[in-house]
Amino acid sequence: MKATQGRKDQRKHARRRAELTINVSTVDGPKVVGQLQFPSGDLSEGGAFLRSDLLLEEGEIVNVDIALPGGRTIKATARVVRTNQSQGQGGMGIEFVRLADSDRKSLLLSLMTLSATSS
Repeated sequence: MKATQGRKDQRKHARRRAELTINVSTVDGPKVVGQLQFPSGDLSEGGAFLRSDLLLEEGEIVNVDIALPGGRTIKATARVVRTNQSQGQGGMGIEFVRLADSDRKSLLLSLMTLSATSS
């Protein structure tokens, strides 16, 4: 991916194009009652990009449930690390800050089946 103007691409993990549904609930306060569902734009071992015009605040900590291909759902705690307010392409990047080893292994196996996102 090209770095955005004035921002260096700092990803540690290769991203894969992923059309998955990710359920999100906030951890630190009642900003969201219940869960929100977001389609993912891409996914990596380190995080995901969630497509949405509804954006949470950068730095916010959230719980995420990701339904992987094959029926397994993994759970993680993530931090919103960036937001993009482009109409039709808006969304937010999240970084996983807590992910169980068994869920990480399931995620890695799923990522191997997804096609690489173009740079």
